[in-house]
Amino acid sequence: MKPDDFFLDRPHRDNPLWPDDLGPRRVDDDLLDRLRRGPLDDHDDVEAAIGLARLAHEELERFGTGGGVELAEQEIRIALIALNAVVRRIGITTFELPFRDFATFKGHWKRNGCDSYQSRRDLLNDLFLPLHDELIELENEALSSTLAQPISPRPVTGWAGVDAEIAELRRHFQQAKTEQDYRNVGNDCVIITEALSRQVFDPHLHLRDRETEPPVGKTKVRIERYIEDALPGPENAELRKLARSAIEFAQLIKHRSTPTRREAGIAADTVILLANILRRLQEPA
Repeated sequence: MKPDDFFLDRPHRDNPLWPDDLGPRRVDDDLLDRLRRGPLDDHDDVEAAIGLARLAHEELERFGTGGGVELAEQEIRIALIALNAVVRRIGITTFELPFRDFATFKGHWKRNGCDSYQSRRDLLNDLFLPLHDELIELENEALSSTLAQPISPRPVTGWAGVDAEIAELRRHFQQAKTEQDYRNVGNDCVIITEALSRQVFDPHLHLRDRETEPPVGKTKVRIERYIEDALPGPENAELRKLARSAIEFAQLIKHRSTPTRREAGIAADTVILLANILRRLQEPA
């Protein structure tokens, strides 16, 4: 599950009851309550916990860094209660938040001297990243996927958004049976390249004089620049070419009218390995 899955769908604009101003999305309180009480019928607890943990982390980070939150005070409280309940059912006992909503989170960061946005991000990362990693590892163990496993000694990249999308890709590929399913696998691959683009490109590090930041969707430009700065020189041109080819093949499968399972599997293997290659570039030489 993804964070968006915990919000109610809006009506289609063709609906005559469509209002002039819908306002913010509404969280699905009933879904959170059902998840608090027990496993959902259509999603296992690990899958639900992955999406809910990301939702809670993102909302708390927005609140702590001046961004616009989508959950109200009561809603973040319900979301955290549901998250605590589901991780306990899974058997994770190491995750415990020292606050229960936005107000108590603010009190917690003040007591800990977190007077900058980055210090509040760091505070949340210390609390949530071990949970993200453990949940992704549990899901990967549960998926008897035929997709590539990295050589890297770590089971996940450590980039929570990227790891969650890779887990989603593995699940979709395992269940895929039709040409439409295989196109969706291609779409998952494109989403992963965009998550990588968002993760690795830092405008403060990777922009040249008088350049403007390319949008996240310009994945080839952003990822190639990251590789170029990590491994400069013509001798590393092949690695930049590899990244470009992986992105182009993912786009091809997404838009191909009759993709095969083999083609979808190759695209999926390639972006998984690309993610681990980019993560390896952050290690000391």
